This record gives sequence, C-alpha cells and structure tokens, in this order.
Amino acid sequence: MSESRLDPDRMPRHVGIILDGNGRWAQQRGLQRTAGHAAGEQALFDAIQAALDLGIPWLTVYTFSTENWSRSDDEVAFLMHFNQDLLLRRRDDLHADGVRIYFMGDLDDPRIPELNKARMKEAEELTVDNDRLHLVFAFNYGSRLELAEAARRIAGDALSGNLALDTIDSETVSSYLYVAGMPDADLIIRTSGEHRLSNFLLWQAAYAEFVFPEVLFPDFTPGHLVECIAEYQRRKRRFGRA
Repeated sequence: MSESRLDPDRMPRHVGIILDGNGRWAQQRGLQRTAGHAAGEQALFDAIQAALDLGIPWLTVYTFSTENWSRSDDEVAFLMHFNQDLLLRRRDDLHADGVRIYFMGDLDDPRIPELNKARMKEAEELTVDNDRLHLVFAFNYGSRLELAEAARRIAGDALSGNLALDTIDSETVSSYLYVAGMPDADLIIRTSGEHRLSNFLLWQAAYAEFVFPEVLFPDFTPGHLVECIAEYQRRKRRFGRA
C-alpha cells in the first residue's frame, strides 16, 4: 500500500520501533556486528523522516537496552561512541525539522560515558520547544526498571505526604514514568521477524497493535513503515469492548 492510500484520520499517534537485526545483517555479509549498527543509521533516519511526512506525533525507538551491556566490550564501546557521533551529526537537522528529542532510560548509570550524557542533554535542551514530532530514544532502557523506579518514587511521595494513597491510579503511574505525558503506544513494530517485546514499553503498550516485518533493520524502508501502518489500519481496535 502506498502512503497516499493510508487513512489520515486513522494514523497511529505513537509508534514504537524495536530496531532488531543489525548484527545478523552484518554477519550475513561476513562483517563485524558493529557494521550492522552503522548500516542501521540510514534506516533509522529514513523512518524518522517518514514519520514526519506521515504526521505521526510520537515515535519511540529502542536503541540500547539495559540488557545490551552483556554484549562484548567492543560492541558496547562502539555503540556508545556511535551514539555520541550520531547526535553531533544529526541533531541540528532534526532540530530544523521541528523534532523534539527525548532520551528515556537510566541515564544516571555510571557506565554511560559522560560525553554521551552531555550530548543527550544538549540535544534535549536544543529541541525543547519543538513539537512537530516527539522523538524518544530509549537508551539504556528497560521497562521493568522504569516501572520499578516509578513505584519507588510514588512510594516516596506517598510516605512524605505529597501523594494521597487513595488517589493513586493508572494515570498516576503514567505520570511517574521516564517521559511524563507520553501517550500510550498504538503500534509496536519489531523488525527481523522476532515476536517479543524484550522489555520495551510494557506499560505503554497495553493496547498496542503489533507488527513483525520479516526484514532486518538496516533493510527497513519507509515503504515497510507504511505497510506496518496499513496493517494497523486494517485492524479493529476494541480496547476490551465487544
């Protein structure tokens, strides 16, 4: 389905993408896994541009999970440096396009280089007034940790008397997550054909539709994104109703 055949009135408000298959893409070509991450950069920014063109308000991309620290030292070091470099090369273009940048995850982790933290803060501050697209990089992110941290903060506010126990509901929990005000995900896409969430947006994806394209992420194109949205639009979302 072409972009022109999508129903503009049924576009997802929030799309999450699990960028899966970079390493396998490289290994299939006899390359180091890091080459796959580098190759995935263009696919990522093509997807961001497509989201802008389609008028999608929120896009969350899973770039580094709390579990990714278990990868080889060389791969982790590459990913840290790659994210530093990517922000320098792409930040101003995103800003010019009206993109607001967020980083969502355990950003106080001492394993994250200080230069990465500085680059992330600069990007968030530069783009804070933009609202054409809210682009969230899930970096050093794990949904279980996000929920545990929210529970800890809620408990602390309740114990201090700043939050009444009988007022705590699902909206309260949402407001204590990493990005307060983020809408629930409507569509979750995981490339490479794997069918699991891998600790991504567990709370926010409660009523999301899931699409699993059989393509490794470096080969993911705007056309694939359009097809995923077309599949989303073909489904009837009931939210528990008959």
